[in-house]
Amino acid sequence: MYELAILGGGPAGVAAGVYAARKKLKTVLITESFGGQSTESSGIQNWIGTIEIDGLAFSEMLKGHLLAYSDGIIDIKEGEKIESVGKTDASFEIKTNKNTHRAKNLLITTGSHRRKLEIPGAEEFENRGITYCASCDGPLFSGKDVVIIGGGNAGFETALQLLAHAKSVTLLHRSANFKADPITVEKVLSDPKMKALKNVLPVEIKGNKFVTEVVYENKDTKERTEIPAEGVFIEIGSVPNVDFVKDQLELNEYNQIKIDHRNQRTSAEGIWAAGDCTDALFHQNNIAAGDAVRALEDIYIHLHTR
Repeated sequence: MYELAILGGGPAGVAAGVYAARKKLKTVLITESFGGQSTESSGIQNWIGTIEIDGLAFSEMLKGHLLAYSDGIIDIKEGEKIESVGKTDASFEIKTNKNTHRAKNLLITTGSHRRKLEIPGAEEFENRGITYCASCDGPLFSGKDVVIIGGGNAGFETALQLLAHAKSVTLLHRSANFKADPITVEKVLSDPKMKALKNVLPVEIKGNKFVTEVVYENKDTKERTEIPAEGVFIEIGSVPNVDFVKDQLELNEYNQIKIDHRNQRTSAEGIWAAGDCTDALFHQNNIAAGDAVRALEDIYIHLHTR
């Protein structure tokens, strides 16, 4: 029986694991792999204290930090996929594809996965011009023509970041009206380097070793246009990894776990959540790690004041 089970091995899960180890909470950390979505990035430049690191090296750095503190305190179950979570009177039962684990409390840090673009060239050029993380990869496209696919808040916030680096930014949106906040839309579109096209669909990504063009289609006329692009940023939404608790916790309309933002508590007693699987306003590595630390501090107080 563990005092705590941490589900997930991204920045949030590892940050919580390090703090749990330092506080000597008997903990099991369960994850398929370390690093989260950032393993897909070719150059992370916003992890505080590290000027630049690629995604795979980042995952190894996180794992190494946790291992340095884990001996005798944190049981690491890498390579296990969480299948279900059940509740008994005194504990939670976590079933994975390999084992069953029991813990008095849970911290869910399972993150989310990006909704993938499914058109010709999208898979071929992923990490070769196509990216799903502007905050990670934006500076790599300095002085280049880039395209954003998606016209919600995430798309326009990505545009704000890219306008600081790119030669030009073109945003493609499938609907006749933008879903982003009007104030944000107005600010972004006021930049002379910015262009936004409505009622269009991306239909193909072209390139050689790297992306060179994006082809889009006008939904009304069916006319196709090819535009130059050295970078393509996909912002068509993300899917929280919460299927194993979706019937036990209160979720919002995006299937994100609702939390008390003061302490990361969820709607169920004994369960906390942090990172991209929650309804936190912003989702980034540093924010996820900080939220997990906040959760761990509250868990420690919870365990020692009951």
